[in-house]
Amino acid sequence: MASIFTKIIHGDIPCFKVAEDEKNIAFLDISPLKKGHTLCVPKLEVDELYELPSEDYNSLMSFSQRVAKALKLAVPCARVGSIVLGMEVPHAHLHLVPINAEHELSFANTRVQLTNEEMAALAQSISDALDSVE
Repeated sequence: MASIFTKIIHGDIPCFKVAEDEKNIAFLDISPLKKGHTLCVPKLEVDELYELPSEDYNSLMSFSQRVAKALKLAVPCARVGSIVLGMEVPHAHLHLVPINAEHELSFANTRVQLTNEEMAALAQSISDALDSVE
């Protein structure tokens, strides 16, 4: 059965897309730790990140690096934290979270609530910032 991320990739479920290339997609987390919390997902459905073939793994890391740079431009922060968990969705993915302190990068924290309009504007802002990064 296809994961929720595969359904997003195929357009069966909507998302607030930030970026997409041939092998990967980035979209805003619908239950973000912080404003700008973005998921980078390979289009190849595998359960764990390290199950990806090397070419796809390297592609995801390069893609995620570019998205993280754009995210930092769009959402000012001290760092963009990265988390690989994947317990909730059996499809490899990388969380990118704008943070100013380490304690902000915890799934035990209360999630941020944003309207659909705020999410759409944020996704567009990050997407627009991609033009400024390599």
